[in-house]
Amino acid sequence: MLWTPQTHYQPWPFDKEAELETAIKEVQATLFGDSRVYLEVKKLIGERGKTQNIPDGYLLDFSSPRRPVLYLVEVELAKHDPLRHIAQQLLNFSLSFKSTPQKMKEILRDHILKSPETVARCEAYAHANGFSNLDYLLEQMIYPENAFNCLVIIDELDEELESIVRSSLRFPVETLTLGRYRSAQEQVVYQFEPFFYDLSAQSATVAPDIGNTPAIDPAEVDTVVVSAREEGFKETFLGENRWYAIRIHSSMLNRIKYLATYQVAPESAITHVAEVASIEPWKDTGKYVLNFMERAKPIQRIPLIPGGRVMAPQAPRYTSLARLQKAKNLDEVF
Repeated sequence: MLWTPQTHYQPWPFDKEAELETAIKEVQATLFGDSRVYLEVKKLIGERGKTQNIPDGYLLDFSSPRRPVLYLVEVELAKHDPLRHIAQQLLNFSLSFKSTPQKMKEILRDHILKSPETVARCEAYAHANGFSNLDYLLEQMIYPENAFNCLVIIDELDEELESIVRSSLRFPVETLTLGRYRSAQEQVVYQFEPFFYDLSAQSATVAPDIGNTPAIDPAEVDTVVVSAREEGFKETFLGENRWYAIRIHSSMLNRIKYLATYQVAPESAITHVAEVASIEPWKDTGKYVLNFMERAKPIQRIPLIPGGRVMAPQAPRYTSLARLQKAKNLDEVF
């Protein structure tokens, strides 16, 4: 239940994927943020006579000035079989994507050109960041060796499903959950966390509905910051030279080289950094354990500013080692 003094909202599950797709369109501006473009286009991809599929849509991620990213979007309901249906569908997408890149480009280009607003957004990004035109921009998102990425938008995500999706596939798979609630007066509200919200400029002073603008170029990310209490910090971070169980974005796994720890109050500061030797799945969850190269090293204390722009980290946040080395407070880290 979602509760306010005026209204109570009860869960209102999606019966069909089409209902979830309608909800995505309604909330897309906040769900994806202003640095991303969502394209709801259902076209067959893949070679005739071989693996062919129809994605539910595409997400053009322009949050990095240097590395635009394309996500094939799969809209799913949790009641579907996670291994036979969802994981297999994503695997088929990867095969179809790699076999017909030119067809992918044509599908995206044709759909973009139907909307003057979308054309303007794509061309503005291209011109501002050194991509000569729309065709060249799309080629940079489709043709590179590691270009394939998936985004699953689902009504409910449990650890088993997340573990299966991440451990069974050899390409990045991001997940978003979108829940729906309804009051007795037929008022509808949606529950979700915006895409890559933990990479955004989360602020204690800025309205949360505009907090999905990346605070750092995603291409620069090489460090994850975790929050630790004194006992866990001493026993695990310093005592075992590792940290678990951390939820890390699939597309970030190959970028993380360092782990920094923010010690909660009364310390309220980032105090140590460790170089990461390996990242491994943590048991049968969708989380990970980060093993250190050597014992974590203390750094100059980077404190939280009371009343500052940045809130105390509650969940993992992303930054870069270069930022940490220059920062004098948390506002300069994120």
